Amino acid sequence: MPNSVIQPVSMKSYDSDFAGFARELGFWFEKFGFAIVADHGVDQNVIDKALQKAKEFFALPVEVKKSYKSPVGAGQRGYTAFGVETAKDHTIADLKEFWHHGRNLPEGHRFGAVMPPNVPMPDVAGFDASQQAMFEDFDHLGKRILQAIATYLELPRDYFDAKVAEGNSILRTLHYPAVGPEATPGAIRAGAHGDINVITLLLGAEEPGLQLLDKAGQWQAVTAPEGCVVINIGDMLSRLTNDRLPSTIHRVINPEPERARFARYSAPFFLHFSPDVLIETLPMNGPVKYEPINAQDFLEQRLREIKLA
Repeated sequence: MPNSVIQPVSMKSYDSDFAGFARELGFWFEKFGFAIVADHGVDQNVIDKALQKAKEFFALPVEVKKSYKSPVGAGQRGYTAFGVETAKDHTIADLKEFWHHGRNLPEGHRFGAVMPPNVPMPDVAGFDASQQAMFEDFDHLGKRILQAIATYLELPRDYFDAKVAEGNSILRTLHYPAVGPEATPGAIRAGAHGDINVITLLLGAEEPGLQLLDKAGQWQAVTAPEGCVVINIGDMLSRLTNDRLPSTIHRVINPEPERARFARYSAPFFLHFSPDVLIETLPMNGPVKYEPINAQDFLEQRLREIKLA
């Protein structure tokens, strides 16, 4: 297994030495756009149940899975089939299929037009509840991480709280099938890309394959110890910080031959701003590079680029 270029930061210090935790986390984010967090506090039973239910779903017949494609929302809820998502500026689709679960909104909510309802999936008992439980836990964890990021940037600790309180966040449960000789030449599990959102919290990086592109233009392995979460900066936060915290290009390469017959499962949580937030670049890290843009407009622009809209 390749060694990770990033060392884990333990959340055990979050309450006892918050400033120290924020400094250590911010160091890795500023250097690589990625960090690895240990002792994150999410109940392992919640994680295990959600991943087990997801495996049961992905084992269903293809036509059954396709019946859960949402008719609205550009793939932001429900099932997206194998060979659909294509990384920005790529022409070959990724070798993956996935399920999206988002925030539940009450009837008549002001964001109802841009945050569609979740797709019920009764074919696997307990699937919907397991997705909701993991969404809630990672939404909470992500907000704690953003408080540390705000502190590192010398902003008020609660700077991001209101901006993400009703964020258009998404839990994506991913299945990368075994890679056989029939795979499209040149296709990999996830083509090189940057994430659209604020931060991404990733479960499932224990299996080798995740790589980041460092500032010297070299691909570096990001392999997390068991029980850790990999966190990376997304385009929205990079834009807000004038690229002080970079949204680093990353990919998931195909496994070595001895692992090719094994599927890979992972679960990134894409934490988003609320749709009406204006992403206005802060005056840091040199001259301001970006014009202000609404979070929903930015999301829709990027969804078109990766062929989900």
